[in-house]
Amino acid sequence: MDYLIKDIKKEERPRERLIKYGKEALSNEELLSIILKTGTKSRSVKVLAVDILNSLNSLNDLQEMTINRLLTIKGIGVVKAVEIMATVELGKRIFLTKYQNKNKWSNPLDIYQDNKYLFLGLKQECFYCLYLNNKNELIERKKLFMGTVNRSIVHPREVFKYAYLTSASSIICMHNHPSGDVTPSKDDIMFTKALVEIGRMQNIPILDHIIVGEDKYYSFQNEGLIDL
Repeated sequence: MDYLIKDIKKEERPRERLIKYGKEALSNEELLSIILKTGTKSRSVKVLAVDILNSLNSLNDLQEMTINRLLTIKGIGVVKAVEIMATVELGKRIFLTKYQNKNKWSNPLDIYQDNKYLFLGLKQECFYCLYLNNKNELIERKKLFMGTVNRSIVHPREVFKYAYLTSASSIICMHNHPSGDVTPSKDDIMFTKALVEIGRMQNIPILDHIIVGEDKYYSFQNEGLIDL
């Protein structure tokens, strides 16, 4: 039966439970119900929340939801879709700020561990550059491209354009392989070689290119494919 929020005892409603027990005590459905605020004439906010969650393979997929995809769910209009998108984006930004004060990394493993969260739940290849100052301290993380399921296309000029804009002294590249196999493709190797050569000419060296899998990584530096 499709119960309305008003049919639930006041002390058991999501907002009241959050106030009484804390946010950690609420289910994903209850948290999403609070964000949605209300349902429609024919569908309760509880049902809307369940429908959204059921449309995902995992909660991580929510960060890749688009407005158009949300609008395909019955009862979700533009206002609710925008509110969900804004909430997810704010959460991502709060999460990212935890890493903004990372100063420097001493090895590829540290780079991987501190930045693998960028690729969590992604089903497409995504290419990032980490721009460093002359002390090897992080200036900025920049996502340059999100591609298809198994291919990303980034032009070297984009990589170095942001190096100039941020006054970077060196660059670390990272991208993911959604398949989980971190073995570099021929395109990965050729592209990395091109970046390294351009970096030498521009005096902005590519320190490493790291391929990220679900629970492992591949470092071009570790494998001797980048000479520092």
